[in-house]
Amino acid sequence: MSNFTHLIFDLDGTLTDNTRGIWNSVKYALKKMHIDGYSPEILAKFIGPPLQWGFSNLFGMNEQNTKLAVEYFREYYGENGWHENVPYPGVLEMLQELGNSGRKMYIATSKLEKYAVQISGHFEFDKYILQVTGADYSGKKASKPMIISTLMETQQLLPSKQIVMIGDTVFDIEGGKENGLSTIAVGYGFGDKTELLNANPDFFAEDVEELFEILST
Repeated sequence: MSNFTHLIFDLDGTLTDNTRGIWNSVKYALKKMHIDGYSPEILAKFIGPPLQWGFSNLFGMNEQNTKLAVEYFREYYGENGWHENVPYPGVLEMLQELGNSGRKMYIATSKLEKYAVQISGHFEFDKYILQVTGADYSGKKASKPMIISTLMETQQLLPSKQIVMIGDTVFDIEGGKENGLSTIAVGYGFGDKTELLNANPDFFAEDVEELFEILST
């Protein structure tokens, strides 16, 4: 029995598949930076962690170029990328059922908060989600542990195993653990299954149906 009362969801790779929007935004930014010859595997690594981490660690950009690349990314994403997106099958029904059962639900994402709020409203997640917390423009509040901590502080939530962080990358699992929460890794998103299991989540869900079973018990 999980008996979770508060559910914190990641967004990309957990509630929605934003592959096309993120990839197109990264491609746009890299073109603006005159960078080419990268692989789809590199693009896939941008889904989950903060943008700053991706441009800095995957392309070796210095602080100034990282900041510029992030601005180019947001230039495309703000116009087109945010709606090049689709909820995973069963997600809306899951949120509705969990909301009807009295679970309190939130979103904690490394995506810029402005876009996360837009997406939540666009897909009507906001009917069930009490708060969306995302990254700020500066990147100072971009790590998943900090974003989760900010959400918990705003909602006056104390560390508890009845609160669960749900996500598709090790950043989500580590962020949940650092804040004293239970964790669920999902296998249908963008994270590597071996890495996710090595992060020792409390539960692992292969699909949305299995996730709903875990959350509703």
